[in-house]
Amino acid sequence: MKFLYSDTQDYVNPNYDFIKDCHEPGHKRYWDDKYAHEMVVPEPYDGLLMSMSSIRQVKGLSGSKVHYSTAEEQRLLREGARKFLRYDQPHHLDKMVMGDCGAFAYAALPTPAYSPQEVIDFYIDAEFTHGCSPDHIIFDCDLNNPSASDLLASNKSSTLDRYEITLQNAEEFLKINQFEGKPFEAIAPIQGWSPESMGNAALDLEKMGYEYLAVGGLVPLNMPTIHEVLRSIRSKIKLETKIHLLGFAKANYIQDFTGYGITSFDSTSPLIKAFKDNKNNYFMPDGDGIKFYTAIRIPQATENYRLMQGIKMGILNTETLIQKERLALDTIRAFDKGLTSVEETLDIIIDYHSYLLLESHEGHTPQQVRELEKTRALMKNTLLDRPWQNCQCSICKDCGIEVIIFRGSNRNKRRGFHNLSIYHTYVQNILEK
Repeated sequence: MKFLYSDTQDYVNPNYDFIKDCHEPGHKRYWDDKYAHEMVVPEPYDGLLMSMSSIRQVKGLSGSKVHYSTAEEQRLLREGARKFLRYDQPHHLDKMVMGDCGAFAYAALPTPAYSPQEVIDFYIDAEFTHGCSPDHIIFDCDLNNPSASDLLASNKSSTLDRYEITLQNAEEFLKINQFEGKPFEAIAPIQGWSPESMGNAALDLEKMGYEYLAVGGLVPLNMPTIHEVLRSIRSKIKLETKIHLLGFAKANYIQDFTGYGITSFDSTSPLIKAFKDNKNNYFMPDGDGIKFYTAIRIPQATENYRLMQGIKMGILNTETLIQKERLALDTIRAFDKGLTSVEETLDIIIDYHSYLLLESHEGHTPQQVRELEKTRALMKNTLLDRPWQNCQCSICKDCGIEVIIFRGSNRNKRRGFHNLSIYHTYVQNILEK
């Protein structure tokens, strides 16, 4: 079972100055930066996935979010994904570089944003090893397994349209790929409105000639529903037919899905949790599982949105914030050296952190006070265990205490790289067992 990381231009500056909080003079984005596989030893994933919708503007949808500029897209297609991602060393050549359409980006449209031919051309130019046909997401998954006629009676004809579009695109996609000489392994996403319909779709795709299927639309589904979907799919297809889980947001529970013959899955969850989760920001091994710690939040006084709003409203004072920010940073670094106690460190950090919640001159509400107490308890657990000092990964050994500070992308993404490393080892341990 291979763990693929879905790239969204996640790289950091290896020479970033944490004390001055700045890049070196002349720093060039991307060119002077490094991806996780260039910084973490051993590498923290088994392959990479790129979504077309994060690279190319979605047609028919104004303001769709793309991570790549036009120049970057052109260079990607000119050089190929491996070279662009600097995933082209000799030991990378047998690793998957997979493409998908990023169907969530165009889910609001009546049809997929890209045609099978357009997707094929994109995959060939990018030199992907594997590529998914353009599917159309179905968000509902009814465990009562209603029939197609039941959907029509419930005025859900659009669901059936998405189901048929996904199958039709897969059939055309496979034919074009075969005509082109199979430059990559074709993967067909499975869409359906119930476990049974998804199982039927998987069987139809297998009959078309697909040997690799991808289960799409998993993000909004709960654990029991995902199990029902996978049971239905696996019961109707051959044992040797491979399955990929697209955008598997339940990455921390992958051990519960090893019985379905999963070949691969992709997730951004370990990295994203580093800076988007409220408390589970830093991973550490814990027996057969993973233990989560809360990062120490010390935001940039003159860049944080909440603090800036407080300054504009006249609630906060810029000079005071800068002084408290500096004191919090000095204190956490002193704590790392054993020069301050846990409680003294928490007092100073929570004092600064409290300004994030301040919304008026009247002080904090009882609810905000309780929130601060919860945050203090979570941070205390982190400081008591000092996990960054016990971690032997290349990220933590290189930047030490800075990895646990929730502050700016160069720290937060480094923590995400660390999480990917811990998570990848966790997946490998599951497979060994």
